[in-house]
Parts: sequence; C-alpha cells; structure tokens
Amino acid sequence: MSQTVLLAEDDRAIRHALERALTLEGYQVMAVADGVEALAQAHRNRPDVLVLDVMMPGIDGLQVCRVLRAEGDRTPILMLTALVETADRIAGLDAGADDYVVKPFDVEEVFARLRALLRRTSPVGVGGAAVAEAPRPVPERFIEAAGIRMDPQARRAWRGARELELTRTEFELLELLVRNAGIVLDHSTIYDRIWGYDFGPGSKNLAVYVGYLRRKLDEPDAPQLIHTVRGVGYVLRED
Repeated sequence: MSQTVLLAEDDRAIRHALERALTLEGYQVMAVADGVEALAQAHRNRPDVLVLDVMMPGIDGLQVCRVLRAEGDRTPILMLTALVETADRIAGLDAGADDYVVKPFDVEEVFARLRALLRRTSPVGVGGAAVAEAPRPVPERFIEAAGIRMDPQARRAWRGARELELTRTEFELLELLVRNAGIVLDHSTIYDRIWGYDFGPGSKNLAVYVGYLRRKLDEPDAPQLIHTVRGVGYVLRED
C-alpha cells in the first residue's frame, strides 16, 4: 500500500511539480495551497508524512507544525524553506519539524529525506509492505553517560534531574552519542545512523541539529557535553 504525503505549498508551480514527482515516485499525494487547508486535511485524513512550506499566507508552515505537535500528533514533518540562516532553520526545528530542505532543492533530496523519515516510523518489507517485526530481546531500561540518562523505551532523557524536551531526531542523535560516549563519530556515520543518507560535505543539517541539541543540554557553570572535532565529527564527553 502506497504511503500518503500531505503537501502544503502556496507556490502553484512548485506545488504541481512536486505533486507530480511524488506521485511518479509511488506516493499518494494530498496537495493544498495554505496552512488552513493543511490542518483541515491532516485532521480528516492523517497522512504518513507532511511536507510543509514555511512561508505561506495566513497560517504558515511553522504554525501548522506547532498546532499538530501541541495536539500530540507525531507524524513526521519535512519543512521546505527559502530561509537559509541557521536561526531560521532552528525556528523550524523548535516548532517540532523533523527535517528541512532549503529551496531551490533537488527533488531526489526530497525523496531521500522522506524515505529516511518514513523508515524511522514504519518497518518496511519486500515491495514496501509493512511487516511485523520479529520478537526482540527486551533492551536495558536506561542508558547513561556524561551525566545524561535516557530511557529509550519511553523516549525520555534527563541531564541530572532536569528532563529534556527533545524532538524525535534530537532524541535519536543524543542516544547515538550517549551509546558511543567518548568515541568521535564522523559526519558520515551520524548521517547514516540518524537519517539513513549522507547528504554530503556541503550540508548544514547535522550542524544545525547539534547546535539545537546543545542549546537544550547546556547549563550555566556546567561543562559542555557535545564537542566538535574539527574536520571529523562530534563526541559526547564531560570534560
């Protein structure tokens, strides 16, 4: 069964082109022109993933994202944005988005990011059919390193006594770093483990997520936990 994409884009040419491309790729597409329609469609026909343009008249993509997250809707959201400043990207992540693509974009990059988001939410078998996963050993309840404690089953994390409010991608990134505390993870490894796709040396995606995760982790007069190893990657350690 094909997966459903809710596409909200006010630029008619971009909307139609992306709708055609997604349809040819095998998705069922619900295409709308603004945030009001996007919310209405999301409430009527819950999609497998949303693709939201940031800049739309009336209710913009960020507001749509905030409303859905406030309602407890955890459907993966990919933002389309012409804004290239880091602060603008962080605003999208802060609203609850899982990933973003900067305009002008290559449609193959959109496909890759959608595949990565959907892989994290539904196991896929031969031919794209969802399959039941084999029984797995019960994992350990908590993992800990450098003053960070995580409960992977409940998707909760703490620094000391303070609970952290993390998006799905932030949680997975922090879990990867905690499980490999003290080990420098290169960019390619992190991209592969978190997104399932290496977006190349020119991508700022990982740097934005690390920066945003640092903002949530760091505390006054406490050691920084995520360290940049220039030209290589990142490591979690308490200096």
